[in-house]
Amino acid sequence: MISALNRLVDLVEEHLTAEIDVTGAARALGTTEYHLRRMFSSLAGMPLSEYVRRRRMTVAAADVVRGEDDLLTIGVRYGYGSTEAFGRAFRAVHGVGPGDVRRDGGPLRTQPQLRFRLTVEGSIPVDTRIVDRPAFRLIGHATRVPLIHQGVNPHIQRHVTALPAEEHQRLKELGDIEPGGLLQVTDDVDPDAVEGTELTYLHGVAVARDTSVPDDLDSIEAPAGTWAVFRTAGPYPQKLQQAWAATASEWFPSNPWRLRPGPSIVAILDRAADFSTATCELWLPVEPS
Repeated sequence: MISALNRLVDLVEEHLTAEIDVTGAARALGTTEYHLRRMFSSLAGMPLSEYVRRRRMTVAAADVVRGEDDLLTIGVRYGYGSTEAFGRAFRAVHGVGPGDVRRDGGPLRTQPQLRFRLTVEGSIPVDTRIVDRPAFRLIGHATRVPLIHQGVNPHIQRHVTALPAEEHQRLKELGDIEPGGLLQVTDDVDPDAVEGTELTYLHGVAVARDTSVPDDLDSIEAPAGTWAVFRTAGPYPQKLQQAWAATASEWFPSNPWRLRPGPSIVAILDRAADFSTATCELWLPVEPS
C-alpha cells in the first residue's frame, strides 16, 4: 500500500497539467480507486483532489512569478477555463490572487511533494478478527449528517437523543444477529473522506436478510463478504477515532486486505453511564488485496 501511494504521488507530478486517471492508476497498482482514495486521505490528512490542487497551484505560482505567459495561458495549462476560475483556485491555496503575486512576488504557500514511509510502530498489538458474513440488513433511524473527523458529531448526537428511550429498547429487541446491540452505522461516505461532506448515519441494529422490517424504520443493505473487526476500549469517542486512523496508518499497510465499498459499523459493547468511556467494535468491509 505504501508503494502504491508513492506511485500515485509520482503520477500526480507527471500529470500536473492533465487529468489523472485515478481508476486506471488504481487498477495498474493492483488495488481499487475506493481503497486508494480512502487510504490517501487517511494518511495524508487531505483528499487526493485537494493535494492535486495544492500541487498544481504550487507549480503554477512559479509560472506566475516568472511572468513569461499571461494569466489565462497559465490557468488553461493547469486545467482552468478562465482567469476567474484560475484565480479562485489560486487564492484558495495561496491566500492572494495571481495578479498580486505577479506584482509583489508573494506571499506563497508551497505544498511539498508528499512521500509516504512505513514507520516502525505497532508495538501495541491491534485486537482484530476477520469474519465472513452472509448478506444482512442494518435497520433503524437514518439521517444525513456532515462528516466530522475529531470529537463528538453534534448532528449525530441530536439525531440519537431525539429518539425516545422506548425506541432504543424496541430496536435492541429487533436485532437478531452479530454485530449485536445498538449500532452506529455510516454509509455513502465520500471516498476522499472530505471533512464536511454528507454521509448517511443510521442508529439501529443488525438483522438477518429474511427478517421482517417494520415500515417505520430505514434500512441499509450489507452485502455478503468479509469484515475486519477492531476492538477498542477507553475514552470515548477519542479511542474509537484513533482506531479509525490506525487502520489506515498501521493495519492496512501490514495486512493483505483492502477496503471495499459498504457501510462501516460501530458496536458499543459496554460504556460508562455518562459515555465518557466505552468498549467498542469497529466493523469495516474488506476484501483480499
